[in-house]
Amino acid sequence: MKSASFILDRRLYGLLQEEGRTKFTTRELRDAYANSLEGMSFRIADVRRYVYEQIRRLLRMGWVVLDEDRRVRGQVYHLQPIPDNLQLELVDNGFENSLKTTSEPEKGPAVLEVEALSLKSSASTDQQLEALHKEIRLDFLASMGEAERYKLLLDEMPHLRERVEGDYLEAKDRSSRLLGHLRAVEKTLKTLAVKQ
Repeated sequence: MKSASFILDRRLYGLLQEEGRTKFTTRELRDAYANSLEGMSFRIADVRRYVYEQIRRLLRMGWVVLDEDRRVRGQVYHLQPIPDNLQLELVDNGFENSLKTTSEPEKGPAVLEVEALSLKSSASTDQQLEALHKEIRLDFLASMGEAERYKLLLDEMPHLRERVEGDYLEAKDRSSRLLGHLRAVEKTLKTLAVKQ
């Protein structure tokens, strides 16, 4: 299987590597992450949202799995070995950078990140766009795979429809949104290439 690049917050990675962190809840990881943001002013709701989104990404990659006991609140997650096909790229200031993209919540994070970049053709801008493109593409492929698997499960086991259909529709919607983000970044990269 082809190696896929996966961008992850360096602080979060450090927390996941701590001894005894083989299982955790969103609240536990959020609190640990908040404690790592020494000397920074932040809203705990922003930290919760950020950590939850990172957990969702880890779930899609298979690096984290849900506990068998499903809960609405206090869901337990289990850390798995890093998937073989994942090429990890650690980044600094992941949370701080995410705050820049939440100032306009009606727009997707990919569009906001593209808007924040200067249209001047520079190596830095190109690198940022390429990294963003890789991350969105990876998320898109994972989401598409998830939707395809749910569809196959529904076709093969119709008795699961009531339990699984909501997850299938959510994965389909996520794939569509990510495709939009992917197209926005690709068009921006083409525009920059033409203007260079």
